[in-house]
Amino acid sequence: MGGDKAPAAIIEGAKMALEDLSGIGKLLLVGDESVVKAEMDRLGFADRRAEIVHASQVVGMGEGAVESVKRKKDSSMSVATDLIKRGDCEAVISAGNTGAAVATTTIKLRLLPGVERAGIASPLPNENGPCNIVDAGANVEARPRHLLQYAIMGSVYARHVQGKENPVVGLMSVGEEEGKGTDFTREVFDLLKASGLNFRGNIEGHDLFETKLDVVVCDGFTGNIVLKSCEATAKVMFKWLKHEINSSPFRQLGALMAKGAFKAALERGNYETYGGSPLLGVNGICIIAHGSSSPRAMKNAIRVGAEAVRHGVNPHIEEEIQRHAARTA
Repeated sequence: MGGDKAPAAIIEGAKMALEDLSGIGKLLLVGDESVVKAEMDRLGFADRRAEIVHASQVVGMGEGAVESVKRKKDSSMSVATDLIKRGDCEAVISAGNTGAAVATTTIKLRLLPGVERAGIASPLPNENGPCNIVDAGANVEARPRHLLQYAIMGSVYARHVQGKENPVVGLMSVGEEEGKGTDFTREVFDLLKASGLNFRGNIEGHDLFETKLDVVVCDGFTGNIVLKSCEATAKVMFKWLKHEINSSPFRQLGALMAKGAFKAALERGNYETYGGSPLLGVNGICIIAHGSSSPRAMKNAIRVGAEAVRHGVNPHIEEEIQRHAARTA
């Protein structure tokens, strides 16, 4: 029931997932049963693998995260998370209130052993494949050791789910030199340097797209600003380009000839392709989709959740966190 285009885009995305993806045994659609059923009927969605789980409440986008968990026990987010807790499903996907998704899953499912803070890993298009920003907004305040754990968890995700053999880790800062940044980032630098991870060092904004990086760590405040700034920049650049093309018949003709190139470039940076961002560190799989997710984006968010389950990302995170703790004890 969460998201700018809910429930229509969510349900259509679920329909597409069952039609296009293999290996999904069942999808539980959590929300107001009458509303969900009406939308399924409109779409002709009658797959036996799709079941409705009724939830009488919805968390609004402007509601407080922790308060929503306490006051709305029967919200779609809360009910969906309870399904994981009971073992009735293996992943929860939401395009709704991010803070509520983080709070609900953290409170109800707890964190993996040894993990102190969960972090959202949001993929950005890089010339060498997806580059994951961790944390992209789960915790706006963090301590240096939390960023070390983000790096460990992000590396596990990049290695086991995205197929990166030896993930490259960078630290978001204001300069590449080792001494650059705040006291906070310099302390994180020292921890990452001694971690045994494939740490490249400090990186800057342009490195997100041009440099071989698989994981970029920062606190959630910085990460969320970076992510939304990148999204807004991409959106306005295409808007300006479209305006300039339409200003002249000659430009329109040239654009027609380059239509394939424009389409390929747009697809490369399209968030719909990536689908959703895993919340790493919780004791269960939680995928946070974009608030304005289309059906295609929701289909891919479901794919990301299924991949995280299939590749056993949480047991691998547990193992790596424990290995690092033993190494530094």
